[in-house]
Amino acid sequence: MELADDTLHSVIALVRQHTGIAMNEHKRVLLQGRLLPRMRALGLTSYRDYVARVAAGGPEVEAFVNMVTTNDSAFFRTPAVWRWLESSFLDAWRNNADGGVLRIWSAAAATGEEAYSLAMLCAELRERHPNFRYAIHATDIASEALAQARSGSYGGRSAERFQAAHPALFAKYMAPGAAAGEYVVTPALRECVTFAEHNLLGPAPMRGHFDLVMLRNVLIYFDEATQERALRQVRVAMRSRGRLVLGEQETISRIATPFEFEQHHVYRIAGEGA
Repeated sequence: MELADDTLHSVIALVRQHTGIAMNEHKRVLLQGRLLPRMRALGLTSYRDYVARVAAGGPEVEAFVNMVTTNDSAFFRTPAVWRWLESSFLDAWRNNADGGVLRIWSAAAATGEEAYSLAMLCAELRERHPNFRYAIHATDIASEALAQARSGSYGGRSAERFQAAHPALFAKYMAPGAAAGEYVVTPALRECVTFAEHNLLGPAPMRGHFDLVMLRNVLIYFDEATQERALRQVRVAMRSRGRLVLGEQETISRIATPFEFEQHHVYRIAGEGA
């Protein structure tokens, strides 16, 4: 069953409305593959009927968002980012903390690997400096991804790559799960991370709260106007002299934002200097 052009455009409009993601006609096959199983489960025989179901609102919107979003994550993804955090940002923040709490927002957390990677890095620092305190808030628009993140359970390539790249951290913070090849983040580390559902185009979750925001590999799915809107909300959530980290394929130099380039991946609040 193929999505007709007019119905495809309706689906694309619903994706933008509920997630901010900008899709085009080239996503026809992808959308067909994601929506058709759900339509069959609902007993619907046409994409037009399914569009009407989503457009009506209610619980089907959540299912729709889960289907059309991409939740690709990995532990310690992009090594250069983690080297900067460990060798530069964390020490600089701690030296100027005055006994405060480092507050981090993993703003497109997907299935949680980034948030737990942050927690591991902070836990390692606290072992060396017991007075260091931190709190990590992780959000995503997809409820199914967040459910896995809260469980802290990982297997397959996610676990295998983490174990291969960071065997000591893997052994320290991951415990065997109930199923073969499954590993679970240790309870003590899970307690350091909170997860919540949040749309980046909505109001910031906590105003003036965060010292570090990780917003990686999500802006690439937005058009420029939506990128600007999301970044304005991120700025509202940040403390003075906070830092924003973007994905390796992302740049914001061509759009109007309240941030300025500091180094590859890293942006500071405009006008605040180093």
